[in-house]
Amino acid sequence: MAKQRGRNLLKKQQKNEFAPSTDGNHHDDISLNAEVSSKERTGEPNMFFGTLDVQELEYFKQAESTLAVDTFESEEDKVNFISTVIEESKGKELKLATSQICSKLMERIILETDDRQVKEIFQKFNGFFFNISCHKYASHVLETLLVRSAALVERELLTPTFDDTLVADNDGVFTSMENLFLFMVNELKPNLRMMITHQYASHVLRLLILILSSKKLPSSTQNNSTLRSKKSKIARKMVDLKDSDDFNKVFRTPDSFKSELKTLLSTLYKELTNGVEIGLENRCNISPSCITKVREQCIDKVASPVYQLIIQVEGIFDRDRSFWHLVFSNTEEKDPKEESFVEYLLSDSVGSHFLQTVIGFSRVKYVERLYRLYMQDRIVKLAKRETTGAYVVQSLLKTLHQNEVRKVINDLVPELSILLNSNIDFATEIIDASISQGNYKKNEIIEQLIEKYYPDNVEDRNILESCLQLSSSTLGNTRDDWPTATERRKALFLERLIDLDDKFLNITIDSLLALPEERMLQMCYHGVFSHVVERVLQVGRVETVKRKLLLNIFCKDIVNMACNAYGSHIMDKLWEFTCSLTLYKERIASALTSESTKVKNSVYGRQVWKNWHLEQYNRKMYEWRKILKDQEADLLPNVKKLQAPQKADLNNKRAFVSSKEDRTSKKRNING
Repeated sequence: MAKQRGRNLLKKQQKNEFAPSTDGNHHDDISLNAEVSSKERTGEPNMFFGTLDVQELEYFKQAESTLAVDTFESEEDKVNFISTVIEESKGKELKLATSQICSKLMERIILETDDRQVKEIFQKFNGFFFNISCHKYASHVLETLLVRSAALVERELLTPTFDDTLVADNDGVFTSMENLFLFMVNELKPNLRMMITHQYASHVLRLLILILSSKKLPSSTQNNSTLRSKKSKIARKMVDLKDSDDFNKVFRTPDSFKSELKTLLSTLYKELTNGVEIGLENRCNISPSCITKVREQCIDKVASPVYQLIIQVEGIFDRDRSFWHLVFSNTEEKDPKEESFVEYLLSDSVGSHFLQTVIGFSRVKYVERLYRLYMQDRIVKLAKRETTGAYVVQSLLKTLHQNEVRKVINDLVPELSILLNSNIDFATEIIDASISQGNYKKNEIIEQLIEKYYPDNVEDRNILESCLQLSSSTLGNTRDDWPTATERRKALFLERLIDLDDKFLNITIDSLLALPEERMLQMCYHGVFSHVVERVLQVGRVETVKRKLLLNIFCKDIVNMACNAYGSHIMDKLWEFTCSLTLYKERIASALTSESTKVKNSVYGRQVWKNWHLEQYNRKMYEWRKILKDQEADLLPNVKKLQAPQKADLNNKRAFVSSKEDRTSKKRNING
């Protein structure tokens, strides 16, 4: 007989599963479901609230598309449309929030609704906040709602008589946004330990802590946002979900939020330590297994950001920094287990990010202890761990006291050229640390960098090639995928060197002049490299001869540069760069006015036209020349301002001419 498989076998098994056995005995007591769901096994809450029927789904999909396109004739039409959608969604909010397609609609509605509607939606989620925080799509809806709610809490706080948004709860009681928020926090408290390690709920918990501690609520679309994961930020950009004005701000919160933050983290601390109260004096009562468990979560990619944030804000209510001491010891001697843990942090990508972050927010004495016990004797070795330990060392340079920072600089400067091969940002941190320490070791740093990027023993040396790697860059490309992030970092580093010392400024100018003219002009139209060109145009630091050499090249493509998004910024810089070089200034002004139609038809060209005062150039040349003289007097103080002739001066001049004519006529009479 052929082997049974697939759906037929499954149907047969399900048919026989609940049938009485042939020997008269029944199966063991089991539920109607054949298997226990994975959610039940892991203790996750129910996240299924039903599905929309076909007509409802089609309506809400169409509504989402309409809001995404946003082609309403007036703001009133948009408000009316949103109100209609909200009315249709009543009783279906949880279904919409957990739908892959309709969750985007819920976010758009929350971003566009007024304060009263925000509170109404907030109340619809009462009793289900933990459920939706654990859902892949609904958690994003909840995060957007929390940000809007934080803004509303601030408005109610700053305007005590603000009661237009009060809405009644199920019992007919009118509640403020502050109370609604606190009710939600109480609902989440029993599940804090699970939220820390949950893929989606951990993001909600982080946002909740930020709001309660009055910290900046980050953007959900920026690359460096701490609110969303990388995939989530990309997804929001793809569906064109933009943040409202409430994001990327710090909101004032009532005193009850600080108290609630203390209660929240104290509750979490007790759960993590099996009932031990928060406080440094109670640390000896914590079992080693609890400390080990917390340390394991600090290197977990989901839980680690939560612990970073907790350590950042715990100082608001706890002077002893109990969470810090839950992770790290407080003895002045090496602890073998702590040493192993720190070593893992320094060699793991997640762990090093955790250590880098907490170092920046902790007390200096705690950081110095870790540095002295576990990092002091091997700074160079750690700095060469380009993806892990190097970032921790950079954080140490910003945090440690003067003596320790100088010792780190002493260790790193001889190895600077090697460190630059893998981590160009490291040199920026070393430069900043040197400046903060009164230009400590500045000359040695400059020598190392010049030897790296502009060595004397190389004939065709060029810092643009050695630092920016122009030959293999996107310079000259016309695709939409340029410039790259690597090019941006390299360009920012070179700009930093130009600001550091005149040697790098002159080296960069020499390298620009060594390029083919076409190549140099291409840099003026590049999204990143144009900033390097712009940075060297500093009239007070560049010799007149080099200024003229650069201007000779720029003058060959003035009009196109003025009409370009990046070149126009260089044109604005040339207004000062041509100071005291009137011939070049007039040549540029003449080129722009000769093609005034093209320049004025460009958004960027119109701004250049304004910044170069070309209306005065065309109509009132004397005023334009006076502007030039005033500029020279500001940038070059030895030049006197050109002033309009005064009435007294004119009278004196006329008297002088008259007396001269009288003397001439008398002389003629005598000779005659």
